[in-house]
Amino acid sequence: MKPSVRTTLLLAAVYTGVGLLFAALSGGAGASQARQTWRLAAWVVSAAAFGAHIAHERRIGNRPRIAAFHVSLAAAIGAFALAVAANLHGRSAPQHRPLPVSALVVWPVVMMAAAFVAALAAAMLLARLGDRGASAASRERGATP
Repeated sequence: MKPSVRTTLLLAAVYTGVGLLFAALSGGAGASQARQTWRLAAWVVSAAAFGAHIAHERRIGNRPRIAAFHVSLAAAIGAFALAVAANLHGRSAPQHRPLPVSALVVWPVVMMAAAFVAALAAAMLLARLGDRGASAASRERGATP
């Protein structure tokens, strides 16, 4: 299995695990403020994983569009897994209604589109900053005796 595929699947599992773990912590919290704090923590952890994945893709030399695809695919797979979990939870918990089956398609598609745009912008910015840093370093090397 290619390293990019392995990384994408690993990050999809991370997003799924973060979503499930923090949903359980949020659900167990008594106060509304505590639930919001757990939800915010889930966003922060997911954002850190998202950023780390973009940085990893850059480090292994993938072009911004390929990196954005891998990163957004991981987010979409995670969103699909969470949609499945939410549907199962809705069917088993009497106080919750199951989500429509369309959520199994809508959640991943919306997530992939949004994640692709964000990851592409970040990867392009990193590539641009990296190119500037590389050319500045080469100018410095050429300017010193």
